[in-house]
Amino acid sequence: MMADGTLITIREIVKRHNVTSFTVNHYTDIGLLNVVSKKKNVRLYDASEVKERLKRIVELKDQGYPLRLIRMELLKG
Repeated sequence: MMADGTLITIREIVKRHNVTSFTVNHYTDIGLLNVVSKKKNVRLYDASEVKERLKRIVELKDQGYPLRLIRMELLKG
């Protein structure tokens, strides 16, 4: 995955990708999304990585994969 270095917050992810903050937090908690930095209580994510991962998560969910298997697929790269 190509990281462009742009960091975004959960709020920005929600706006850009039409997901809920609950979903972002859940995906982070189970290892589908990675926090790259934390400032005070704000978690920051790499914008390009989030975009690519959310796209792949949706593709795999549409194929019927459960989240635990999606996590394994994402870890493979």
